[in-house]
Parts: sequence; structure tokens; C-alpha cells
Amino acid sequence: MSVIQRMSDVIQQKVNSVLDKAEDPNEALDLSYQKQLEALQQVRRGVADVLTSEKRLELQQNELSQSQAKLQAQAREAVAQGRDDLARLALTRAQSAQEQLDGLQGQIAQLKAQEQKLEDTAMKLQAKVEAFRTQRETMKAQYTAAKASTQVGESVTGLSEHMADVNLMLDRAREKTTQMQARSAAVDQLMDSGALDTIGPGGRIHGEDQYRLPEADRRKLDQFDADLMSAIRAGDEPRFKGTLTTLLTWVRSEGQKLPGDDLSGSDVVLPSSDMTLKEAQDLVAGEPALSKS
Repeated sequence: MSVIQRMSDVIQQKVNSVLDKAEDPNEALDLSYQKQLEALQQVRRGVADVLTSEKRLELQQNELSQSQAKLQAQAREAVAQGRDDLARLALTRAQSAQEQLDGLQGQIAQLKAQEQKLEDTAMKLQAKVEAFRTQRETMKAQYTAAKASTQVGESVTGLSEHMADVNLMLDRAREKTTQMQARSAAVDQLMDSGALDTIGPGGRIHGEDQYRLPEADRRKLDQFDADLMSAIRAGDEPRFKGTLTTLLTWVRSEGQKLPGDDLSGSDVVLPSSDMTLKEAQDLVAGEPALSKS
């Protein structure tokens, strides 16, 4: 198999692999449950933070209450000693402490209301998480049972996954046969008219643009392919890089560049200019070395 043909096959395999991927419902349910648990944990942390702030203010409130009581006692003692000036100072400071206590009481009340609101939210969220957990297990069991039932049914009726693939290949083969018959008829008509003298193979440079070459250049393209294979087998990287550069330069200069929105198929996919000899050897050997875009 040539390097160009191998690259074309690998590109098609990668496209089919992407199309065949499907979401697993069990994994989606587990992810949703995990996110709900994280949200619940975040609400609980919020409750703890509010409660911490509330306790801190209550400690400050106790300290101010003790300070106020001490100041009032000092004021009474000063009056008894006839020191009205000291009594007034102590009472002024006691009044200031009372104003701070009033302010702290309002803040503590707000924090208690916020704490209660968060606790109510946590309880509601906890109930939702528990309900979803039950629903999740039920849905996972139903999906598993449905999947097992489907597999058993396919085995009994002969519609296994392998047979489904066979039917799909048959459908594709029928479609391609119909297309080829229509194309054959069109080619016959073009040959009669002489229009095929300027229409040739379509080629896409991997990661770049698509070109159309004259039919007369097909032999030259095949010769480039043979030269590349010879360099790959010989392990001659300079000859491989030189041949590849000459090939791509020739395609860009001699080929007709197709528009970016042109959806017509390419007969061949050419290696990109930065492909190394090792990547080409892996490609020919069956290893899909197409990591570069």
C-alpha cells in the first residue's frame, strides 16, 4: 500500500471513529449527582462561615456588657465619694458601650436570620439531592436492563451489532454502486464529448487546501508516490524530504486550487510538508501518525 493511500485510509478511519462516539447515560447521571453534592457542600460551608461570624460578635457583645457593668459600678462609687466628675466620665463611657451593644445586637440578629435562611436552603437542597440519588439509581437500573434486553433480543433475532454493521456496509455498498453507475454513465458521456481531457484526480494536502490536477498528470503523481515509497523503505530522509517538497510544490503550481467551501471528495490525501521520515514509516507500517493538524 502506498503512503498516499495509507494516509487517505487513516483519515477516513479517524472520521468514522469520531462519529461512532456516544454519551454514556450512567456517566452523565453520576456527574450531575456529583455537582449537586458539591453545591450542597458549598451551602454548608456558608452556614459555618455565618455561624463563626455570629459567635465572634457574641463574644464582643459579652466583653462590652462586662465593661459597661464595670463602668456603672465605678460611677456609683465615684458618686459615693463625691467625685461627680469621675462619675460623669464613667457614665459617658458606659453610654458609649451601650450604643456599641445596640449596634452589635442588630448585626447579630441579621446574622441569625441569614444563618436560618442558609440552613433552610441546605435542608431543601439536601432533600433534592436525596431524591435525585434515588432517581439516579432507578434510571441507571432501567438503562442497564434496557441495554441487556436489547442485546439479548438482537442475539435471539440475529440482529447483533456485527449484523448491524454488515447491513450498514451493505447499504453503503449499494449507495456507492448506484453512485458509481451514475458516474460511469457521466464519464462515458464526457469521454464522448472530449471533456475529460482536462479533468483529473482531486488531491488534498493534509492540513492545507484541496487541488484538482489534469488527468494527464496522474502518472506523474504515481511516480512521486513510488519515489516517496522508495525513500521510506531505504530510510533516506534527505531524499524523502526532497521528494515530498518537490511533490507539494508541483501540486500547488500545477493543480487548480478549489474553494474552501467545495465539498467534493479527494481521490488522495497528500502528506503535509512537515511530515518526518519516521512518521511516514509508521504510517506505511500501519501506525496512524497523524497527530499534527
